Amino acid sequence: MNQAPSRSKSGWAIGIDIGGTKIAAAPVTFPNGTVGNVHEIATRPERGSDFVLRDLEAVTAKVIEAVGEVPGKFFGVGLGVCELVDPQGELLSANCIDWSAKQVRQALGRFGPVRIEADVRAAALAESKFGAGANANSFLYVTVGTGISCCMVIGGKVFSGARGAAGTMASGPFPDLDGRVMPSLEAVASGPGLLASYQARGGKAASTQTVFERAEAGEERAVTVVRRGARALGATFGWLINLLDPELVILGGGLGLRKGLYRKEIKQAAREHVWWEGHRKIEIISAALGANAGVIGAAAVLWAEWQSESRS
Repeated sequence: MNQAPSRSKSGWAIGIDIGGTKIAAAPVTFPNGTVGNVHEIATRPERGSDFVLRDLEAVTAKVIEAVGEVPGKFFGVGLGVCELVDPQGELLSANCIDWSAKQVRQALGRFGPVRIEADVRAAALAESKFGAGANANSFLYVTVGTGISCCMVIGGKVFSGARGAAGTMASGPFPDLDGRVMPSLEAVASGPGLLASYQARGGKAASTQTVFERAEAGEERAVTVVRRGARALGATFGWLINLLDPELVILGGGLGLRKGLYRKEIKQAAREHVWWEGHRKIEIISAALGANAGVIGAAAVLWAEWQSESRS
C-alpha cells in the first residue's frame, strides 16, 4: 500500500517555460506536481532581450500575487529556457534570447532562489517524475515546436552531457531526404520550418496551423510539406533509437503532441530507419503532461534539489 507523502516533503515553486513563441508561468505544488493557474504571454524576442526580461519579471510577480497563501515551503523560481544551459545553470547560447544567468537572477532574485535549466531537460524531468516516463527506467524525450531538441532520461535522471549541450539533434546541417543538405532538421520539421517550406512552394499561409489544416484536408502541397518534415524527423528518431536503445520515446511540444498525418509519418519513418527488429516495437507516445510539462519540470528542478539537500 502506498503511504501518504510526508508533509516535510511538501512545498511549491514557480515554474516558467520560456519558448521562442510564448512564456508560460504557474505555481506548482509538490510532491504531486500539481499545476495552478497558468499565465501565458507572447515571448516576442525580436523586441530585444531586455524587454523580454521585464515581461518575465512582471509575469512572475503576477503569479505570486495570484497564488496568495500556499501551505508548505516555497522553493523558488525555476526557468526552463530554450537555450543551452550548462550543469551549473549558466546560459551557454543566445539563439533566441540573449541573457546571462546573472541578469536573470538579478531580475528574479527578489522572489526567491532562481534555478535555470534547458527547457527540454525540464520537460523530460517532469515526464519522468509525474508523466509518461514515470514507470520507465530509460526513455528519450523529444520536444518539437518552434525548435526541436531531445533529452535522454536514465534512472530518473536527465542527461545533460559534459557541457550541457546534449540533445541538440536538430540544430546542425542536415541531409534532407531528397539529397540536399539543409541548414538544420529544424529548417525542415519545426513549426517555422514547415511554414517556410510551404511558402517556398507557393503556398499562402500565415501560420503552421493553417498548413496542418490544409494537409489534413488533402491539399497536395501541404501534404508534401508535412510528410517531408515528419519523415525527416522520424528518420532521426530511428537513428537515435539505434544509438541509445531507450525503453520508449516521448513526444512533447506544440507539434510533438499533434496526431494525424504528422505523427503517422514520424512513426513510420522511425521504424523504417531502425536496424534491429526489436527496436521496431518501441512505442512513440505523447507526453502525458501535455503543454504543462515544461512548467512542471522547471519547478521540479528546485524541488529535486531541495530533496537532495534534505537527504544529505
